[in-house]
Amino acid sequence: MPKTPIELLQQMPIFGAVREDALQLLTAAQATVEVAQGDYFFFEGDPGQGMYVLESGRAAVLKSWGGRVLHLRQLGRGDCFGEMALLDLYPRSASVRAEEDCRAIYVTPGDLMRLYEHDVEQFAVVQMNLAREMCRRLRLTDDMLFQVAVGEASPVADSAFATL
Repeated sequence: MPKTPIELLQQMPIFGAVREDALQLLTAAQATVEVAQGDYFFFEGDPGQGMYVLESGRAAVLKSWGGRVLHLRQLGRGDCFGEMALLDLYPRSASVRAEEDCRAIYVTPGDLMRLYEHDVEQFAVVQMNLAREMCRRLRLTDDMLFQVAVGEASPVADSAFATL
């Protein structure tokens, strides 16, 4: 089990092949966030201002639809969320609520800019990894939508979309 934030990041696909010195620069601001059980990291519709990596605790990704709140995904240690904020300028697409007391590493566009200014090659690796992760998630979503379209799954009855 990783003991430091750097070791945790090194095990994540988004930071794969990124050197330790680059990760240290990326996390130099030591931006960590603690969110108490039941509180929110952010709400759907909020401005996207950074990405989180859970160091401890569990959190739920929630989406409002048709007057209901749907549970999309459970997050645990090492999971990242909010990464779209590092790539686009759109509001948050979902809410994230702490299911337990949580501690997370917080990475902002400013952190990425410092990495870019210091080591453009390592910055490019992070950007490519972010794009790969976004593509992976898009493929999973496409597969789920296809299953719903052909009648093999129900978006509400499926466990990935359990109603809270």
